[in-house]
Amino acid sequence: MAMTCVHSLRIPTTKLSPLLSESPSSSSSVKPRSISYTAKMQGNEIREETTAETGGAGGKKKVFVAGATGSTGKRIVDQLLAKGYAVKAGVRDLEKGKASLPRDYSDLEIVKADVTDGAEKLAEVIGIDTDAVVCATGFRPGFDLFAPWKVDNFGTVNLVEACRKRGVNRFVLISSILVNGAAMGQLFNPAYIFLNVFGLTLIAKLQAEQHIRKSGINYTIVRPGGLRNDPPSGNIVMEPEDTLYEGSISRDQVAEVAVEALIRPEASYKVVEIVARADAPKRSFEDLFGSIEQR
Repeated sequence: MAMTCVHSLRIPTTKLSPLLSESPSSSSSVKPRSISYTAKMQGNEIREETTAETGGAGGKKKVFVAGATGSTGKRIVDQLLAKGYAVKAGVRDLEKGKASLPRDYSDLEIVKADVTDGAEKLAEVIGIDTDAVVCATGFRPGFDLFAPWKVDNFGTVNLVEACRKRGVNRFVLISSILVNGAAMGQLFNPAYIFLNVFGLTLIAKLQAEQHIRKSGINYTIVRPGGLRNDPPSGNIVMEPEDTLYEGSISRDQVAEVAVEALIRPEASYKVVEIVARADAPKRSFEDLFGSIEQR
């Protein structure tokens, strides 16, 4: 028999909030937000669940996901909807988006958005009703050696600037381990060499990260190891930036970390690196994010 305990926290946005914080220019009424934490007993294991609750005139908290039809982006959309968020899914191809994203959610809006189109157009798409942005974009390997810079660098910068134009103060970026491989002494790491063959991808990502960190926006940068499409195997290992240089992780777990980063205040203004290991102990996300120091 499952035992369920639920309690809610009311968090005014005048204080640091994981998902929604008061913009610097805002001096009007402040809306409190609510997060529901649920602990379910399943056998001998306690599993913690969190969901977004509606509150104030704005209703459910809305998250814009860039790269929503990508292998990781789709999983982020699914998990956000499951947690009770409204989602604005940014896609380059509307027909592909409608075909690949779930259709049975009234809280899902699919919009055309290309991060290479510039900050002005992205700001229009993000709109005034978005509370947070998750960037899960990534270039497709091909003959265009500038593609990584167009998407992983300039595209991410465009998205950050669009957030600043709209006063969106929460940003989660899916990046990669080894982006700072040169400084880590990993110049000859096969993974570092391979990923940089395609137009210096990791360097493009690193420069985009640096822009985010200087933007003033409340950010969480998630650097996963090698991405697997298969279901999770092993528990999540989370380390500070420039620590991990090998390992892999299921895209499902990457999506879970991205969504939890929006919920957990411990994730604010941090860069985290993640892989999964069979021998790693299972830890709560509060513990995982809390173990990483801000730099």
